[in-house]
Order: sequence, then C-alpha cells, then structure tokens
Amino acid sequence: MLYYIKNTLEKAEDTTSGRQGAKYVAVLTSAEWAEYKDTFDMGIEMDIDLTSVHTTKAEVNYDSLTGTFSVPDRKCISGPKTNFAFALDEKGIVFIDDSGMVEKILQNIIRTKKWVLPSLERFIYDFLEQIVTGDQAVLETLDKELDTIESRILEGSETDPSLRVSRIRSDLRDMRIHYEQLQDLAQELEENENNFFIKDNVRYFHLFNQRISRLHDMTASLRDYSIQIRDLYQSRLEVKQNRIMTILTVITSIFMPLTLIAGWYGMNFKYMPELGYKASYPIVIAVSVLIVIISLIFFKKKKWL
Repeated sequence: MLYYIKNTLEKAEDTTSGRQGAKYVAVLTSAEWAEYKDTFDMGIEMDIDLTSVHTTKAEVNYDSLTGTFSVPDRKCISGPKTNFAFALDEKGIVFIDDSGMVEKILQNIIRTKKWVLPSLERFIYDFLEQIVTGDQAVLETLDKELDTIESRILEGSETDPSLRVSRIRSDLRDMRIHYEQLQDLAQELEENENNFFIKDNVRYFHLFNQRISRLHDMTASLRDYSIQIRDLYQSRLEVKQNRIMTILTVITSIFMPLTLIAGWYGMNFKYMPELGYKASYPIVIAVSVLIVIISLIFFKKKKWL
C-alpha cells in the first residue's frame, strides 16, 4: 500500500515510489518488502525479520535510517507486543508490518488529520502520536485504581491487594521501558545525522520527546506509588498482627497466676490445711476473680487493651 503526503495521506494507484514530487508512505508485508525493496532505492541489503524484533529503536545507515517498533497492547500491557519495522530516507518512509497495526494508524491519520504544511517530519510526528494517543487515559485509570486500593487499605476493607498491585507495577515497568525506547528513537530522529529532514521541522521530534518525557515521569511516579501502597499494606498487616499478639500476651499474663493456683492446689499433699476448710473453694474462686479484675485494670491503665 502506497500513500503520498499531501494535505492528508492520499492513496497511490501503483506501488512505484517517488512520483508526483511528493514524499511517500509505504506499508508492506515482510514478503512484499523482500520483493519490492529495490524499488525504493534505499540501499538496504539486510532482510528484516519481524520475529526477532523485541525493542523500539532507530539506526542510522549511510543512506537510510532503519528501525523497529515493539508496541505493548494497552489492554494487556504485559502480553505479546505488536512488532513492525521501518526504513526511511529523504524521499519517504516504508513500514514493514505483518500485523495490520500500521494500516490502522494510517487510516486514523487520514480520518483526523489535515496538514497546512505537509511534510515527512509532520507525518512521522503524527504517526508517533498515534502510538501513545490513549496512554494518558490508561495511566489515569491505573492511578484511580491505586487510589481505590489505598482507600480500602486505610478503611481495613481490602483483603490482599498484593497480586493486583504487583501486576500494576509490572505493567508500569513495561510502559516505562517502552517510553525510554521511544525517547531514544525520537532523539535519533532529532539529531538528523543524514540530513533527511528539514531543519525547521526537526522541532516535531523535540515536541514528541517532551510528551514522552511527561508520560515517562508519570509512569515512574505511579510505580513509586504502587510500591508505597505495598508498604502501606504490609505496615497495616504488621499493626494487626501486633494487636493480636498483644491480646494473646495479655490473656496469657492474666491466666498465668490462675494456672499457678490450679497447679499449686492440684498437688494434693496429705497435710494441706486448706483442703479441710469449708470456705476454701469459694475463697479460691474469689481470689481468682480478683486477680483477673486487677490484671484488667492494670493493662487498661497501661493502654495495652
């Protein structure tokens, strides 16, 4: 599929690049790239294997700039990523994609963008923007979920958020790595080492880099927040456990003298005068109750209960 960069992307009738004096955007599958790569005259001899793509990056060659994209699925960030490659020079850009993602992005651009000053740089900027267009909402959703978890922990109604918080932290780590790779790619484009881009238009890459930096900072902040929530839950759990241990200690301290009394009179020595008194049994009961009351008053004053 071939498009020309005009006021919007205009679909070409053939697959021959460079006509009409306009910059072009081509979308090819791996098989089509192997067949038609010489048509674009970019001097790229290497075969692009999309199965080996794992990162987003750009590499400067002698007469072209090549790179790959590895884009996380925003609905399942930790799941499989969508991978595709690209190659560009001063005449245009070629995407090698077997997933169909690039074509969807181009259709979104056609539907939503009209350029007063069309250029290859502006198209690349809008293409990169489409990749991260919904990320602000995704991060805000994660932020609200973390707020809800924190509120439930403070209220004591949260059972165990460790698994969900761990998954959120893992997703945020993957997004942070993705943004760092996009930053490196934007910086490579901004350097314009081969002078493929108009100098005044290089600012588009700088603007994109700034946006990615904000998303990266937000992601790092949310990841720190998730760690704080984990620590908060652990501290609340420790407080609850300490409370239980305090109650058990108090109960043990109260019944310790009662256990001593029971053990003492359970020895059944022959000459124990208390065994012959009629009032011995009620006296022992009264003493036991008095010990319990005094112990409770003592622990209450010490604020151990």
